[in-house]
This record gives sequence, C-alpha cells and structure tokens, in this order.
Amino acid sequence: MAEIISDAISDYLLAHSTARDDVLRDLAEETRRLFPEDAGMQITHDEGELLTMLVRLTGARYAVEVGVFTGYSGICIARGLPKDGRLICCDVSEEYTDVARRFWVRAAVDELIDLRVGPAIETLRRLPGEAEIDFAFVDADKTGYPGYYDELLPRLRPGGLMVLDNTLRGGNVLDPRQPSDVVVRDLNDRIVADERVETVLLPVRDGVTLVRKLG
Repeated sequence: MAEIISDAISDYLLAHSTARDDVLRDLAEETRRLFPEDAGMQITHDEGELLTMLVRLTGARYAVEVGVFTGYSGICIARGLPKDGRLICCDVSEEYTDVARRFWVRAAVDELIDLRVGPAIETLRRLPGEAEIDFAFVDADKTGYPGYYDELLPRLRPGGLMVLDNTLRGGNVLDPRQPSDVVVRDLNDRIVADERVETVLLPVRDGVTLVRKLG
C-alpha cells in the first residue's frame, strides 16, 4: 500500500478544512465504538467537506449515494442540497444504516433522504431512465463499481457530476493485488477513454475521481 499522504499532512489538511460539528464528531466516535474493524470505511472529514462543496457548486437538487455505511457522507451530501432537494441512499446493511438514520435526524437532513436497503445495482436499475440526477457519490463494494457507473451515467444530467471514492486503491492500481484492484484499475482506464465525460482523478485520501457528464 502506497503512502499517499503522511499522518502529519493529514492532520494539517483537517486543521485547514471547515471544522466538523458535534453531529459529525459524535457519528465518527460512535462508528469507531460500534464497528472498530470497519470504521476505516467512513470517509474522512476533509473529503466530507469536499462533497458538500461539490454539491453546492453544481447546484444539485437530486443526488444519489451508493454505499451509506453509518451515514457520514450522506449528511455531507444532504447539507449541500437545497431545502427541497432529494438524496437517494443505497446500502445493503440494516445494521449500519440504523446508525445512519439516527444521525440524519440529529443533523436535520432526514427529510431530504430516501434510504433504500437492498442491492444497489437493483435499486439503480429501478430508477427512472431519464437523465435527471445532478450528483452521484459511489463508495461501496469496489467490484460493483463498473455496474454502478453504467447505471448512473445515463441517468446523470448533462453537466452533472459523479464522484467515485477509493480509485487509487492504496496505490494498488499500479500493481493490482486483489480482484477489486483490477476492477478499479480497469474502470479508471475506461472512464478516461469515455467520450461522454470529462474526468480528473485526484490524490485525495485514497483517490477521488470526478466525472462530469458532457452535454
């Protein structure tokens, strides 16, 4: 695993991003307490602030999230939406999303969120086929990424933004060690060659790919 940023730089990044409030702080602490072995799946706060800013910059009103975990990223996305916005959240775990539901209420974003528990690929396939999604965030099982990309892109409006997390795989995209590394590497190659989009892969944490659909 390549060290993309050092611990010292990580601390500096967090210190120079908008501070998280008590809700996000408590959620991070509860996630570590309840799921100590899985807590690393939660996005870092600087990435959460990036999501909120991207949602606001795109003027998104309708968003989709694939991979909820305990709800941190959902709060960050929902906070970027207007009061009449809508966020569809997809996850397979009732255990994780029970925590998410509680904290969405505390963050006062629960009325914006439509949680759909079940295989995300099936949820996405049931969405209307029109290109009306403004913003999408994908942070779930890596082997599922190609399917999520293929289902979301046609439904993304021209100028809409898709964000995919963990697209560097700890540097293993350079020398894949696991099937999931191969899948993400191949998708990275496919996205950059996709004439329907423009894209940039950023060295934010474990790699964040921004995909803007062309009109």
